[in-house]
Amino acid sequence: MKTYNTIEEVKADIKDGVLAVNESVTFNFSLTIEANLKIAGDINAGDINAMNIDAGDINARDINAGDIQFYAVAFAYTSFACKSIMSRREPSKFFCLDSEVKFK
Repeated sequence: MKTYNTIEEVKADIKDGVLAVNESVTFNFSLTIEANLKIAGDINAGDINAMNIDAGDINARDINAGDIQFYAVAFAYTSFACKSIMSRREPSKFFCLDSEVKFK
């Protein structure tokens, strides 16, 4: 598992507008980035604000993104907004505990 503690660590790993990581990732801060996330494993984070997300399962306090692809489960505790969302497994679930998922 890869752990990011600062935005500077994330920016150092972005290549051609994509943060690509070949394992699960934990962000120990609120991530706001003008880049796509391509994570081979799962994402655990506080807030995620990204262009597009392609990952395993996603667990976050808030999610705000364009297009999201995930494996089986994508959920946020407080807010969840995206342009589109698609899973790679059936059955699958995406949801927000405190509000409805909003589509932009």
